[in-house]
Amino acid sequence: MKDKLVNWAIWIGILVIFLLIIIIFSLSVGPTDIPFKKFISLIFKGKGSVEYSVLFDIRIPRILLGFAIGGALSLAGVILQGLFRNPLVEPYTLGISGGAVLGVCLNIVFQLDKNLGIISLPFSGFLGAILIILLVYSLSIKRGILKINELLLIGVMLSFILSSLNMLIMAVSHIQDLQGVIFWIMGSLAEPNWFLIKLMFFVSILGLLFSYLFCHALNALSLGEEEALHLGINVEITKRLLFILASLLTGFSVSIAGIIGFVGLAVPHFMRNLIGNDYRILLISSFLSGAGFLILCDTLARTIILPLELPVGVITGILGGSIFIYIISKKQIKL
Repeated sequence: MKDKLVNWAIWIGILVIFLLIIIIFSLSVGPTDIPFKKFISLIFKGKGSVEYSVLFDIRIPRILLGFAIGGALSLAGVILQGLFRNPLVEPYTLGISGGAVLGVCLNIVFQLDKNLGIISLPFSGFLGAILIILLVYSLSIKRGILKINELLLIGVMLSFILSSLNMLIMAVSHIQDLQGVIFWIMGSLAEPNWFLIKLMFFVSILGLLFSYLFCHALNALSLGEEEALHLGINVEITKRLLFILASLLTGFSVSIAGIIGFVGLAVPHFMRNLIGNDYRILLISSFLSGAGFLILCDTLARTIILPLELPVGVITGILGGSIFIYIISKKQIKL
């Protein structure tokens, strides 16, 4: 056991170093390059300069949001894959993203953002996500038992229905409204509102801490519900709480940054193959690697074709999909 703890500590240290390197790289590169050695002088003497404004008003907020959302999506992915015991389940499988998109589409079409302010977009997205979470949950619970297979099937079907509704709304929308919807759907970390950034950061850290209340339960559930019950796990309460936790993490992430795909699918798989299936290390490692992965993807998205910026969802799709294909080709999928 002592050797295992030492091994886990080494892995966490490696992931933290990996994350710090990516953060420094992200702070340094862009249309205005800022060498690392200038960071300290900018903090104490650079206030009012262009570089100070770039660092503290643009890059640091994006890094904090990337850390929070990347960690939250990866954490939601690893929880849902463990809950369903299905390697293809990801945070967007259950229709939560479709509900958020529908909320934003209706907001833009009815021009609520112009009357209530731009902050109404994430709140309408979160409201749409919450309504879908409640709908999926209520349809899947029978006689006090949460049917996992039905939950997955209902979520997938609702996802298709919501996708069709969203396409219908976009088809009848004005061109300027359509542009706003499409830009939001593609995902972006360019969120200027510090309240939303702090809220997402708080939610992601709280979600990580709360998830550790269930690390032993997730290990037991990986053996099957009947085995987990014999090991003393209250299976029904655990399933409900894990579903709600993963759904809330996904709902907050989608409503603030749009749809950023493959983070919650590819990163947990990669970490499983790297460090194993024990959720005591898998939860924190997935969180840290997901945070680093999204910050790196966002850095590439805003620098790869300067002065233009790509939607971060494009980069996560390409890199995340490539990682997933690599794992499948090596036949290393684990659960």
